[in-house]
Amino acid sequence: MSGDQACSRCVLSQSPESCVAHDPVAHVSLGMTALSNENENSDNSSENLARLRVVALESRMSDQTAILLERAGGVAVRAPSMRELPLEDNAEALQFAARLIAGEIDVVIFLTGVGAKHLADAIETRYPADRWRAALERAFVVARGPKPLTVLRGWKVRVDVQVPEPNTWRDLLGALDRATDVRGKRIAIQEYGQTNTELTDGLSARGAAEVIRVPVYRWALPEDLRPLKAAIRGCIDGTVGAIVVTSAQQVRHLMQVAQEEELGDPLKDALRERVVIASVGPVATEALGEFGLVPDIVPEHPKLGPLVKSLAAGWRTVGKTMPANAFGAGS
Repeated sequence: MSGDQACSRCVLSQSPESCVAHDPVAHVSLGMTALSNENENSDNSSENLARLRVVALESRMSDQTAILLERAGGVAVRAPSMRELPLEDNAEALQFAARLIAGEIDVVIFLTGVGAKHLADAIETRYPADRWRAALERAFVVARGPKPLTVLRGWKVRVDVQVPEPNTWRDLLGALDRATDVRGKRIAIQEYGQTNTELTDGLSARGAAEVIRVPVYRWALPEDLRPLKAAIRGCIDGTVGAIVVTSAQQVRHLMQVAQEEELGDPLKDALRERVVIASVGPVATEALGEFGLVPDIVPEHPKLGPLVKSLAAGWRTVGKTMPANAFGAGS
């Protein structure tokens, strides 16, 4: 197993930081053992992808996604759809830090782990870590899910609310309603590539005095679009049988590139008629709905491991007929 691959427990939980085996020896040993055991049993399982070619739009977790798909008997067709770009102008992050330190922010909402790390990097170009984190301790802190929670715990920052699964903006507002009254409060939101207007509008409707957006990075298309374009054509020509979607922005970038190639309508037709769509959860599903698409597979828990497991168990039952050339060697 190469150094950039995660062990079985890490991959299944999407939380390598919390893996109990995460030391250089036990990590590799446990991962190899788990992969070996599951591979031995995969050929005899009815919950097997049977060499079905599956498009994986993941970028940061491309290796982990491919491992899971191949362990489930599929052929991973890697088609990275995003790049995370830290904003060159960190003015919003520095203004947020200055107001936080001055006691002018009452509630801070962290939406993503990566974004929280980028925010810290930006702030610490001007303010020492201990200074702004001490100010954060005086605010009411919300973590949208396990990834920002892991980062905040690493900083030894108190977390007042952890949003339950599936970690949507509705879940966040509900958790906040149960924990505190936001009327008259100044609320800062660490954003994650685009503004969640439903969340900001929901906070304003609850009487927040001010909702402060703190954008930290934006999403861009990959520099090399050839794999994504090839995957789009594979869906259309029948050489791909399924697609795994793990974020809303993946969907938007997929459709953007398809439309730029004048393949938007043929792609949507293929996804409706032949290609099995597996969506990780409500946020990705909502994005699919923007283009008139409905997922065939959605796991009970919005994580990568359960997503692949659900796809392997259910792809035969969704009622889509795919050609024989959707199975076989990787591309």
